[in-house]
Amino acid sequence: MTRAAPISQALARIAPSRTTAMTDRALALRAAGRDVISLSVGEPDFPTPDHVKAAAKAALDAGDTRYTAVLGTPALRAAAALHFERDLGLTMPPERVIVCAGGKQAIFHALLATLDPGDEVLIPAPWWVSYPEIVRFAGGSVAPVMTDAQTGYRLTPDQLSAAITPRTRWLLLNSPGNPTGATYSAADLVALGDVLRRHRDVLVLSDDIYAPLRYTPGDHATLAVVCPDLAPRVLTVSGVSKSHAMTGFRIGVAAGPDWLIAAMGTLQSHSSGNACSISQAAAVAAFTGPQDFLIDWRARFRVRRDRVVAAINAIPGLSTPVPDGAFYCLIDAAPLMGRFGDDEALALHLLDHGVAVVAASAFGGHHGFRISFAADDDRLDRAITRIAQALA
Repeated sequence: MTRAAPISQALARIAPSRTTAMTDRALALRAAGRDVISLSVGEPDFPTPDHVKAAAKAALDAGDTRYTAVLGTPALRAAAALHFERDLGLTMPPERVIVCAGGKQAIFHALLATLDPGDEVLIPAPWWVSYPEIVRFAGGSVAPVMTDAQTGYRLTPDQLSAAITPRTRWLLLNSPGNPTGATYSAADLVALGDVLRRHRDVLVLSDDIYAPLRYTPGDHATLAVVCPDLAPRVLTVSGVSKSHAMTGFRIGVAAGPDWLIAAMGTLQSHSSGNACSISQAAAVAAFTGPQDFLIDWRARFRVRRDRVVAAINAIPGLSTPVPDGAFYCLIDAAPLMGRFGDDEALALHLLDHGVAVVAASAFGGHHGFRISFAADDDRLDRAITRIAQALA
């Protein structure tokens, strides 16, 4: 038997993504002939808009298959700047925008370029599964700040003030959030900004990837806009994966201070180089082309959200608040823990009954699970029925 080579200390600090692990498990069961409905993946089920696909085909036909500038094509950096201003209210010159192979890579490069051993990163929990793993890989320490349904899963100013230490390097904010759908209002961010002004060395990563998928009235609020004096230490991350059903294109964009964009570019020049040239052309069309389809998408997601929330809250032992954005419900199943022991066992029980979900503990939560309602009505109805039957 071949002896396994030792892995690096950095890799040993992290674990595989539990969302993709559950999705892979569901796919394997399907391949074995099992009927499994997957509500574990955060991926819109709508088709990529036609004008985006046409732009990708045109780029191929034009032979745009060569290297581009590491930070992205001038056309896409300008289109991303348009997106930041139109959809987030953030005025940012193209020179302070970087294009990455997905929003995940932008976050990875930002943290890897700035964290040293001993640095702490404040992450409100429940969190997106990759945040703490990226921090640990970069050598930093995760400082979790637990939120709950009573505060709408939003970090409060008092919590932030109590959590900051001399070692705090970053605060990570995600609005609308994964896995909770929690969305910060302008007033929420102003209050957090008042705390941050007292701590000049704390950087903020604002992950706004779900901003176009909000169900609350009014404009989207983001920290660099609401508190412009803090903008020189804020990195705002976005992309096309969720808003334009382009998960496979792997394009993320980030806007921030020039020193940080340059540092991320240096790292990217040695990690991946430029993002896919064809995907960049498609993303230009996504940002600059028609956006009216989003009105229909949001309406359909809202109907699904309301339908799922009502159905889940009707199942004994389960409850979930109404998410303000994205396409997830974080479901509390605390009354069932005496029966199952922990939420991982509950998730496996539901998988045995034909529904793939992700345990809340994967997101730094507990006693529950996350489902995605980015699925058609028939699949959602059948999945909820199976969940109810599995817990009866």
